Amino acid sequence: MTQAFNGVRIIDFTQVLAGPMGVMQLALLGADVIKVEQVGSGDQTRGLMTTNSDGMSPSFMTCNLNKRSITLDLKSEAAQQIVPRLVESADVLVENFKAGTMDRMGFGYEAMSAINPGLIYCSVTGYGQTGAKAGVAAYDGAIQASSGMMSQNGHPATGPTRTGYMPVDMSTALNTAFAISAALYRKLATGKGQRLDVAMMDTAIVAQAAQYSNFMNAGTLVGLRGNASPTGQPTADVFPTADGYIQITALRDNQVLTLFTAMNCAEQLQQPGFDSVEARLNNPDVVREFVSEQLRLAPTSHWMQALGSAGVPVAEIRELAEVIEDPQFEGRNVFETLPSPTGAGEDIRVVKAGYVTNEDGPAVRSGPPVLGTHTNEVLAELGFASETIADWRTSGSI
Repeated sequence: MTQAFNGVRIIDFTQVLAGPMGVMQLALLGADVIKVEQVGSGDQTRGLMTTNSDGMSPSFMTCNLNKRSITLDLKSEAAQQIVPRLVESADVLVENFKAGTMDRMGFGYEAMSAINPGLIYCSVTGYGQTGAKAGVAAYDGAIQASSGMMSQNGHPATGPTRTGYMPVDMSTALNTAFAISAALYRKLATGKGQRLDVAMMDTAIVAQAAQYSNFMNAGTLVGLRGNASPTGQPTADVFPTADGYIQITALRDNQVLTLFTAMNCAEQLQQPGFDSVEARLNNPDVVREFVSEQLRLAPTSHWMQALGSAGVPVAEIRELAEVIEDPQFEGRNVFETLPSPTGAGEDIRVVKAGYVTNEDGPAVRSGPPVLGTHTNEVLAELGFASETIADWRTSGSI
């Protein structure tokens, strides 16, 4: 197997979601990733969103496949010897501390690139390395709020709403993987390293590029529209059925006609308020309530078949348990089943990557690492004597 990043070594100082998931995308394509974690506690995500105390939360496991974990007190004297040795052996360093933190510890870009001029040094932060907010800590919800995302998500009656998942973290992860991939490709041509500054805020703006372009060039704001389409078409929305909800996107006249025909009420389109795109746009509540009344007459399964076979864009609102069992994912490899890293004899199931290749694609070589399990192995590879490693362990430096 010749994967894209075979032979590339990445030193991963990141934690939580965006950084670890971004680095893992490269690990799935062959990169050797050494994850540097705090002694005793490790990546804070090890204990988040879980009742387990084994340091293997589900969210940690799905963001740290194919990595080797070492523990290191970055404020210790030992770190002043270990980190430079790691950097000498590396192609990429990734960190997501607050801006300036790595510099204060002596591990900033200038110091590390002096050791390894070909180093690609990637910093992932909330607001970037420059600007008034450069040193401000940020989490996904804060960026959803401050980037304008929440101003477009929610219902007028209840106000702005954040999403239940982490869109900023996950999109920043993919942005990070892309930036590092591009820098590695550039290094092939130039032999030079590069400084990368990836910001969650910038990524959130890019994720809303269409909305920002509409505002900057046409003065258009989406506002709080609930589940309605930004187009304003009342036939593009989430509607109740007899036993659930479906999402319909009927925008063009022919799609609307097909929708009303499938509901056995095509004649309604001859009525005032329904007989043109403009009429429906001017009477959205009336149209939406009429469609809702018709759809409530039958269960979701009926409408999925009736509307889908007629060519109306329709999707069922599903819970995660239903999605996982969808036969669509057979062969897609987005989910992976692995032995539990805790040795409990059970399997775990994680999310891997969002694409498939005909060969040499993303693959799992090893599960998420137990905290510090590779410390001795990695330090020995770097040439440190076993006695020195033992002394560092005794002192709590590793």
